[in-house]
Amino acid sequence: MKKILLVLTNTTRYGDTDDATGLWLSEATEFAVIMQNAGYQLDYVSPKGGFVPLDPRSMLKYTDAESLAFYETADFQDRALTHSLAPADINPADYAAIYYTGGHGVMWDFPDNSELQKISLAILQQGGYVTSVCHGIAGLLNLKDAAGNYVIANRKITGFTTAEEVLAGKKKVVPFLNQKVASQHGAHFTHKRAYREFAIQDGQLITGQNPFSARAVARLLLQNLTK
Repeated sequence: MKKILLVLTNTTRYGDTDDATGLWLSEATEFAVIMQNAGYQLDYVSPKGGFVPLDPRSMLKYTDAESLAFYETADFQDRALTHSLAPADINPADYAAIYYTGGHGVMWDFPDNSELQKISLAILQQGGYVTSVCHGIAGLLNLKDAAGNYVIANRKITGFTTAEEVLAGKKKVVPFLNQKVASQHGAHFTHKRAYREFAIQDGQLITGQNPFSARAVARLLLQNLTK
């Protein structure tokens, strides 16, 4: 059974501001719990490797007992938050899927990371799955295949919507809007009401809309891996 690779951000703040951001904790832990309970081994990678910050808001009221228990494990503290792998450490052949977590920080260090893009393309080419939740869709927006075409073009995908960005109060701070860029790159961006669980699959792409969709992405991925 191959492993699952979770991608986490190294970004600590919103651009040039003093407003802290980072990984949205539950988007990693909720997915990880389901995959680990199903018997899959997990690895954690970030654009730079090493330290992964947490978005402080994700710790306020968006975690449950299961997520907190996973967060408190020595394994997660060490391999995810302190010593995450760098892209150069990764052999794509080891993985059945890659999962891009969210938190606003990813909008700065996911979109143009060529090393992560190469890993994702390799996993797709070997029949694996590229998945994301919420702002994690930023890791897929600029991903191109060998012919130079956007991988999301003509595909049904979802991610954190413009309406949700407005409700979060971050529309004027983020460097771009996921929904807008996805449409510009030819994707069929679909969604449900703001902050409702929603995940969708189109071929080897599985995407979730918002922080409440991590478990839905995990369930869809498991359905495919256990066929």
